Amino acid sequence: MNIKNKIIMFVALSTVITMISQTSAFDISNYVGKSATNVGYALAYSKNALSGSTHQTFADRSSFESVALPLNTTSNQTANLGNLFKQVENSVVQITSKMSTPGSNNPTNPQTPNATALGSGFVYDSQGHIVTNGHVVGDAKVVDVTFVDGNRYSAKVIGTDIYGDIAVLQILGNSTHQQVVPPLKPLVVGNSSNLEVGDQVIAIGNPFGLSDTMTTGIVSGVGRLLPGTGFSIPNAIQTDAPINPGNSGGPLLNAQGQVIGMNTAILSGTDTFSGVGFAIPSNTITKIASSLISRGYYIHPYLGLSGATLTSDLAENLKGVPSTTNLKGIYVDTITKNGPADKAGIHGSTTDQYAIKHPGDIIIAVDGHNVTRIDDMISYIDQHKSVGDNVTLTVNRNGHDVDLTATLTARPSPLPFLVVRAGPPSPIPSPPRHPPPAPSP
Repeated sequence: MNIKNKIIMFVALSTVITMISQTSAFDISNYVGKSATNVGYALAYSKNALSGSTHQTFADRSSFESVALPLNTTSNQTANLGNLFKQVENSVVQITSKMSTPGSNNPTNPQTPNATALGSGFVYDSQGHIVTNGHVVGDAKVVDVTFVDGNRYSAKVIGTDIYGDIAVLQILGNSTHQQVVPPLKPLVVGNSSNLEVGDQVIAIGNPFGLSDTMTTGIVSGVGRLLPGTGFSIPNAIQTDAPINPGNSGGPLLNAQGQVIGMNTAILSGTDTFSGVGFAIPSNTITKIASSLISRGYYIHPYLGLSGATLTSDLAENLKGVPSTTNLKGIYVDTITKNGPADKAGIHGSTTDQYAIKHPGDIIIAVDGHNVTRIDDMISYIDQHKSVGDNVTLTVNRNGHDVDLTATLTARPSPLPFLVVRAGPPSPIPSPPRHPPPAPSP
C-alpha cells in the first residue's frame, strides 16, 4: 500500500452493505485506504443480511458523526432551502454497484461474500448521463441507479477517470421491467472558480443509504490538494457541510441550486465529526466528464517529478542561498527518468551520508507565474495545460535563477498505483519531519 511513502489512497466514502451466507459480516477495513498522512480513515457501515443487525466499523479509531449542527437561519432562508431541495431532488440518484471481495474469484470457496457499494450521483444531461465518483462504481461495468420516486434503472459505466475520481454512467432502462426512461432533468453546472470562502453550499445525497438527504454549510476553503491514486487532485473545495459515507458522488450546490462540486472525501482524526469535507470542483467535472462521454477516457498532462512546499529547515541546507534570504517555492524531490522534467534538466534532491536531505532545484515560477506551494503548480498545470504543451519552469539553482522548458506528456498507466489492500490499514502515522512529496500532474 505504501509506494515509497509517496502514494496515499483516497478516503472512499461509499456506504457498504454486505450480504453473505454466513453470520459474519464483510470486513470493510480491508478496502478502506488512507485519506492523508496523520488524518482519519473512512467509516464503514455494514449490515448482516441474516440477522438484520447493523454495526459501524471504524478503521484506525477515526469516526464520522452523522448528526448535522443546526444553522442559524431565518424562516425565509429555510423556505428557500426547501424550495431548492424540491427543485433538484429528482435529479439526484442513489447508485448501487457490486464490489469485489476477498475470495470472490475462488471456486473452492462456496461461501463468498456478496458486497454492494452504495453512493450518490446526479443527472448531468438530458441524454441520460449520470456523474458520480470513480470509487463509487469501482470496477463495475453495469450499476443500478435509483431515483427519489423509487424507479430503478440499469446504467452502463461508459468511462472512468481513476486519477480524477470521476465516472460517467449511461442509463439503459428500467432494471426490472425494461421500461423506457422518462425525460430527465439535468442539474445546472455552475462555475466553481467564482467560489469564495464563506459562500453557502448544500450537499444532497444518500448518507448511509438514507436517500433524499440534504445538509448545508459553507465553503471553508478553496484550492485544496486531495491525495488521489498516485497523483493529487487539485483545486478541491473544502466544506463544513456534513457529508458521510454514501454521499460520495452527490452534488454540492450553491445557493442558486447550481452544481459547484461533487462530494468526494471527508477527513477526521478524532472520534467525532470534524467538519472537514472535500468536493471535486465543477470546472474539473465538466472538463473530464465531457471527455469521458465523447471518448471514454481523459488524458492528464504529466511533468514527471515529485516535490513539496519548501520549508525553513530544508532551506537551511540550500547551497549558494544566504540564510537571510526568504526563498519561497517548491523543492524538487525526485525526477522520473526520461520524463519531461528530466529531459528539461530539472535537478532532484539528494541525501548525504548523515541522512540529511539537500534540495536540488527550487521551482519559483511556472510560465512566469510565481508559485510558493506545490498546490500552485499542480493547479496551474491542471487548469491551463494539455498533453504536448510546453511549460517554462523558473528554478533557483545554487542561488541563481534558471528558466527550463518541459514538454508535457500523458500520464503513465495507473496500474502501478492500483494496490489491493490485503489487510487492515496501518496505525495513524506520526507527523513527518518534512511534508510528504506529492507527484506532479
